[in-house]
Amino acid sequence: MTGRSDNAAVDEGADRLGASVVRREVAALRATVEEGRSMPMSASVVVHRADLLAGLDRLEGAVSSALATAGDVVTARDEVVAEGEAIALEIVRQAELERDRLVSDTEVFRLARAEAEQAVGSARAEAESLRAEAEQYLERRLAQFEHTLDRTLGEVRRGIANLTGRSALAAPDDDVLLPAPEAG
Repeated sequence: MTGRSDNAAVDEGADRLGASVVRREVAALRATVEEGRSMPMSASVVVHRADLLAGLDRLEGAVSSALATAGDVVTARDEVVAEGEAIALEIVRQAELERDRLVSDTEVFRLARAEAEQAVGSARAEAESLRAEAEQYLERRLAQFEHTLDRTLGEVRRGIANLTGRSALAAPDDDVLLPAPEAG
């Protein structure tokens, strides 16, 4: 781009903001001061007060208008940016959903899912088999323990009976009462 077209774009944007009116009023005030009657031996000039005040009023109005327009432009820009961001977020969300759908539709995904289901099934079957084996082992061990306890209880009862028999022979007059063996 050339400098001329850049300036044209800036001038066009400035016109929309009322900057050209402000520039025109500043130029008019400058001309009023430059055209004012010079005071001898001084840098001061004499200007018509009403003309200068009217120019300042026009300048103040133009600046206020330009600032209001600039504020409106900034507000509109913020709204456009917010809307653009919302649209961009929605586009990204839709793209992610589409990506997920496409990935789930692929053959590789289907094969992987089938293999995963097969592995889970095998693991469950193996876990059930291990649980059954553990229960059988525990049942055998408890049965052996019960048998050992029965034998031990039988020997304890025979020992008590032997002791009771000896005591009765050694002291027939003693009233020693031994507890009866418990059944079971």
